[in-house]
Amino acid sequence: MPEPSQNLQVVEATRQWLEKVVIGLNLCPFAALPWRQGRVRFRVSDATGQPELAEDLADELLALENSDPAECETTLLIHPQVLGDFLDYNDFFDIADRLLEDMALDGTIQIASFHPDYQFADSQPDDPANCTNRSPYPMLHLLREASIEAAIANTPDPDAIFERNIKTMRELGMDGWKELLGKQ
Repeated sequence: MPEPSQNLQVVEATRQWLEKVVIGLNLCPFAALPWRQGRVRFRVSDATGQPELAEDLADELLALENSDPAECETTLLIHPQVLGDFLDYNDFFDIADRLLEDMALDGTIQIASFHPDYQFADSQPDDPANCTNRSPYPMLHLLREASIEAAIANTPDPDAIFERNIKTMRELGMDGWKELLGKQ
């Protein structure tokens, strides 16, 4: 089990990533408001295996479902000790999807993926476009479907966000990405 100070470091690195990358580069135009309002929950999982992570995910799904959106809009479940391999992480989504269905939350909560080695299908590992979903640690982002639908309804061309993000990351390039994160 990690020391509390390690969990604080994990959360702080994730906060900085959220501020510099997700909000700073406007990769998610819907993230800034809940962030400024303090409605983003950070949970660091101590799981070292997939069964424990699935339990933590179930707990967080329930916590998000039962929370007031005015208090908690979204949750970042960060799991630094498990699923460090991106392919294993990607495979875990079968478990996560079954969990959503078993808990009758499919269509209520959505899980987005962020990983330090994130790679889109059919892309090269060094394609800067992958950085749109690269985070300091593996994490599962739990989002309320109703919030996504409301945000999209107020966005003129939501499909353009993805393309704009890829363009932004490719213009930044891998060297710019490393500089942004303070990694030289």
